[in-house]
Amino acid sequence: MAQVLEFKLPDLGEGLTEAEIVRWLVEVGDVVAIDQPVVEVETAKAMVEVPCPYGGVVTARFGEEGAELPVGAPLLTVAVGAAEGSSGSAPSPSSASSSLSSSPSSGSGTESSGGSGNVLVGYGTGAPAARRRRIRPDRLDRAVAEAPVSVAPVVAAPVAEVLVAEAPVHEGPVPVVSPLVRRLARQHDIDLRRLAGSGPDGLILRADVDRAIRTVEETAAATAQVQAPVAAVVAAPNGVAAASDAERIPLRGVRGAVADKLSRSRTEIPDATCWVDADATELMAVRAAMNAATGPSAGPKVSVLALLARICTAALARFPELNATVDTAAREIVRLPGVHLGFAAQTERGLVVPVVRDAHTRSAESIGAEIARLTELARTGKLSPAQLTGGTFTLNNYGVFGVDGSTPIINHPEAAMLGVGRIMPKPWVHQGELAVRQVVQLSLTFDHRVCDGGTAGGFLRYVADCVEQPAVLLRTL
Repeated sequence: MAQVLEFKLPDLGEGLTEAEIVRWLVEVGDVVAIDQPVVEVETAKAMVEVPCPYGGVVTARFGEEGAELPVGAPLLTVAVGAAEGSSGSAPSPSSASSSLSSSPSSGSGTESSGGSGNVLVGYGTGAPAARRRRIRPDRLDRAVAEAPVSVAPVVAAPVAEVLVAEAPVHEGPVPVVSPLVRRLARQHDIDLRRLAGSGPDGLILRADVDRAIRTVEETAAATAQVQAPVAAVVAAPNGVAAASDAERIPLRGVRGAVADKLSRSRTEIPDATCWVDADATELMAVRAAMNAATGPSAGPKVSVLALLARICTAALARFPELNATVDTAAREIVRLPGVHLGFAAQTERGLVVPVVRDAHTRSAESIGAEIARLTELARTGKLSPAQLTGGTFTLNNYGVFGVDGSTPIINHPEAAMLGVGRIMPKPWVHQGELAVRQVVQLSLTFDHRVCDGGTAGGFLRYVADCVEQPAVLLRTL
């Protein structure tokens, strides 16, 4: 006998509490294997393919593409066991959702081990993905109708008040004749928990859902007739007049995460900014010489960002106060032993900050290679949450946008960020004479709790000295 199991949105780590459904990889009626990716979701930090820990037939999906679900909300249900035409393995009834044991399916002719319960692609049992197959609707309905209902209630959108008065809210599993009825109810925002089924033992039939749909539509039509016309201009929540056709964009996903983090930074951190113009002519000349080198010792091209990153690690070794964070609960400044250097990268999904781990142990060439690798992952949306967290200091090269200066907002919970403007020819006094030099503006925003202006100024001055005279950096290598 088949058993219907519910797979919920797992905890993807790093404190994430919700995810947005980007693309379903399976349809209702598909046969899935253990650890086969079933949905692609976007968290506040990365795009993730979520594998299902069960093998069997997909009987229901919860949430349309673009919907945002909290961790622990149902994603889909899978009929596992001896359903005709299905493949995969039936987990033991005593198994938890994160660790399943299975036996060969009599209908598939293949064997697979128990589900691993892992949630990220690349980690799991290694079982080959099953070929997507369709199950005839009559077989699917028969298998589900015979299966013991062991799924949690479907989380649906609120329905009209008229349904609230028809029946009390059911606690526990909702008896439904088939997943097709569930889908019909979900498409019309009908909460099955509020329906009283007319079938045996309160089983909810399609006729019950159709009746509820008609009731909602009639109620909505009657309400629309008595409502007054909506004004062309409405008051926005902040008191500013907004047109009724104004576009509203939800703050969620990457944009929502950025908004929350920047708001928290400005709320908690008493930041200050200092800046300086530096002559980058010598730095550009050194970079050109490095990249022009040939022979066996010549490595890959080194970017300006990689050189600036290496300068930052040297500066943080001299001024460790800025490689820190503040524990507000304990009222302590926590100085961190290693430098995990974040760098701001603009992508189609928004601004992300990949992190170069252990940057203090790397050369400019190694840092440059890691920046290039992480940048490519960022552009393709394949950065993992772990690659976007844990930074201790951030380098923000906003000069690529053609601007000279900025006052960066600190990447909470870090203590400082170095901003770099565009490098461009400007009049400059060099060796007592006016000359055209390659000039860049450097700005440092720092948490005034971890240090005073003297430390911040010393850090920024050392960075500027290394930019103007790269030989200064050689003394620390």
